[in-house]
Amino acid sequence: MSNMIQSAKEQAAALTQAAYEKAAAAGILPEGAEVRASIEIPKDTAHGDYASNFAMAGAKALHMAPRQIAQAIVDNLELEGSYFQKVEIAGPGFLNFSLGPKWYGDVLAAIERESPDYGSGNGGAGRTVMVEFVSANPTGPMHMGNARGGVLGDTLANVLTRDGWKVWKEFYVNDAGNQINKFARSIYARCMQLTLGEDNYPFPEDGYHGEDIKELAQGFLAQTNVWPGYHVKDLEQARQGDIGLDGEGVQSWLDAMAKYGLERNIPKMESDLKKYGIEYDQWFLESSLHESGFVAETVGLLTDKGWTYEKDGALWLNTTELLKKKYLAEGKTQEQVDKLDLKDDVLRRANGFYTYFAADIAYHRNKLEERKFDLAINIWGADHHGHVARLQAALDGLGLDGSHRLVIVLMQLVNLLQDGKPVRMSKRTGKAIALHDLLDEISVDAARYYFNNRAASSPLDFDLDLAVRQDSENPVYYVQYAHARICSLVARMAESGAAVRGAGQVDASLLTAPEELALIKSLAQYPEELHLAARDYDPSRINRYLTALSGDFHRFYNACRCMVDDPCLQAARLKLADSVRAVLENGLNLLGVSAPEKM
Repeated sequence: MSNMIQSAKEQAAALTQAAYEKAAAAGILPEGAEVRASIEIPKDTAHGDYASNFAMAGAKALHMAPRQIAQAIVDNLELEGSYFQKVEIAGPGFLNFSLGPKWYGDVLAAIERESPDYGSGNGGAGRTVMVEFVSANPTGPMHMGNARGGVLGDTLANVLTRDGWKVWKEFYVNDAGNQINKFARSIYARCMQLTLGEDNYPFPEDGYHGEDIKELAQGFLAQTNVWPGYHVKDLEQARQGDIGLDGEGVQSWLDAMAKYGLERNIPKMESDLKKYGIEYDQWFLESSLHESGFVAETVGLLTDKGWTYEKDGALWLNTTELLKKKYLAEGKTQEQVDKLDLKDDVLRRANGFYTYFAADIAYHRNKLEERKFDLAINIWGADHHGHVARLQAALDGLGLDGSHRLVIVLMQLVNLLQDGKPVRMSKRTGKAIALHDLLDEISVDAARYYFNNRAASSPLDFDLDLAVRQDSENPVYYVQYAHARICSLVARMAESGAAVRGAGQVDASLLTAPEELALIKSLAQYPEELHLAARDYDPSRINRYLTALSGDFHRFYNACRCMVDDPCLQAARLKLADSVRAVLENGLNLLGVSAPEKM
């Protein structure tokens, strides 16, 4: 796929090398020198579009003054048929290359030829990557943090796919462990309260207090032949626990309630995420790791490798030594490592139950060893930062190179604002704003665009009022309006008989206005932005790019009329506008945001 910026850099380097060899063959410059020069894009385009430091880099090897070398290069450059129309010497000997019509025309041709794949690259080189994101506990509705993690993970997966990775999207369902036990006990307590009255049965202080738990309890009690046969004849006996949490056979009730709750919550999560434009390749159950014995097997492997020890009846991971080894390998000094406050982790409690950390290690071993993904990427909340190095070190201890093959993107908090004030409560649950509540207030387009509008490492202020405004202050509206504006332009001109022509049928040399050239350069930047977004695991680059491209288009549209008397200029400008439309649609699709034709 085309990267016209990279192509221009490579051609500038090749032209410079060819000019040197020609000058050397003519005896103007010494032969046989190996010059390691760089090609950069100057900040000030008055200095040209690309600059080479060949003359300065080669001064020592050629035993000549840089400007003398630069003059010899310029005198022997052959620009005919190239992307460049002139080269000038500046400063101590920079070679400043100015782009010509061929490059600008080839940008438009590449967009036409490759759309909708324009911008795609091969950074992944066909390697496999799993992107795991959201993975919220299935004990209640998904909240704002899940909403941000969802769009970051989904958009990153789209970006990686376009950069040549084979991507697998996964949701890790925490359907085992203490939080599920607490979930079941919460439903149980609500069932008892519905049976005996709220004042006659205590609710666990650490239980889940949302309205959704009451609804699950009501649904469970409504089942035939289940709870109705459990008649309560003596309230005092009930209060003492004979049919309470310590009563005989209560575990079977808890198991049934957990199953009932999960069978309803997980499909709701799938439905909410699908409405949000997110679908996964797999929903992976944590319980499957325990039931298959994979957690026990993984802990056994760590023991076999000498990384565990027993203390107070529990089995511990020697996380301290694993982290020391990891940090020393990363370049920290022994003195620095010795100052760190490192602690070991329990893998198996004295009661024989494995910890969440043990299951997490097993899950990631499953990713890297069993399913053989080259890379695993997790989108986590910033409050999990202390867990990152420990998990990577544990995988290192298994010989899986977790320090390099496991990437954790830490996501900062979202602050929801309305009327300039923080919104902290959900009308439905009384807790954090739920995803389905949010999508009742704003469009999916606005939610997806906003949650990806800043890098994961930055806190995000989400202004509900701004998200529904239809003006240029609303970033998603600003970009979508640019796309719709071009669609309207193309339709109006088609009605007058001026259809969009192919790139080979327009004369790009007529596009000479600063706004026209800046807009084409902006279009050429898209493949680079996409690659950098994949390389840095930062899909918010696409938002910033689309906003900048929209601004460049509006400036072009206001400065350069498309409906002009000159049919050739009109065709070139219309082609440029339609190329912007194609790239805007391309980028919006990556974000999972619609590209409307009318607004």
